[in-house]
This record gives sequence, C-alpha cells and structure tokens, in this order.
Amino acid sequence: MSTQPKTVLVLCTGNSCRSQMAEVLLNHDLAGQVRALSAGTRPQPKVADGAIAALADAGLPTDGLSPKDVDAVLEETIDLVVTVCDNAKETCPVFPRPVRQMHLPFHDPHGEPLESFIRVRDEIRARLVPAVREARLAQ
Repeated sequence: MSTQPKTVLVLCTGNSCRSQMAEVLLNHDLAGQVRALSAGTRPQPKVADGAIAALADAGLPTDGLSPKDVDAVLEETIDLVVTVCDNAKETCPVFPRPVRQMHLPFHDPHGEPLESFIRVRDEIRARLVPAVREARLAQ
C-alpha cells in the first residue's frame, strides 16, 4: 500500500466557509494520511470571518486561507472529491480522470452568529473526518 497521502478536494459553492473549515480539519486531524484542498464552483471574495473565528477557537491554523475556483485545482491528482453543499454536487465539474465522489452536506452558517459556525465546524469534524478516513482506508 502506498504511503503517499491521498489528495482530497472539498468542494462547495463559495469556498468561504464549510469547505475551508473541512480543508483545515482534514489536514489537521488526518495529517500524513490525506492532503486536503478546497475550492468552490463560484468562489466568494474572502473566507467568512465566522469560519476563521471558529477554526481559531479550536486552535487550528487559518493563515493563507482564501477562496479558490475549482478550475485552479483541476490539474491536481485528486483521489476523492467531497461535496459539502447540494449546489456543488449538482455543478461538480468533470475531472480529467475518474475520481471517487462523496456527498456530505452541511448547514451553511453564513450571516449567523459564531455559535452556528462552531456547530458546523464540530459537525464537520464528527461526520466528515471519519468518512474520509474510512473512504481512504477502503481504497
């Protein structure tokens, strides 16, 4: 079995909240097992302040986070695509080679208080991290 980390792309619409938190959580909790990237089908100008605050609240790094268009990562060798919103699932691009896909939607806390971002962060950690760990081990 290869010891190379698998590359996981977390895809949503704006790439400003859920997918950013998922990228940071996967890279932290599954360090050495996966290399997580995130992107959006219609990226927002910046990462949501609530997402940054929720990550910082958990002691997670937020330096260098910025929304990216999915086109920017199409040349990457992606092992698994995880869509975290229904819109991204519907508009998921066609990748240059077959890629496993998983859809695991989460509530969008945009415009809500910090507690909503923290709740979504914790739900991503509780549901997405184990799902990716299991998907990776099943390969």
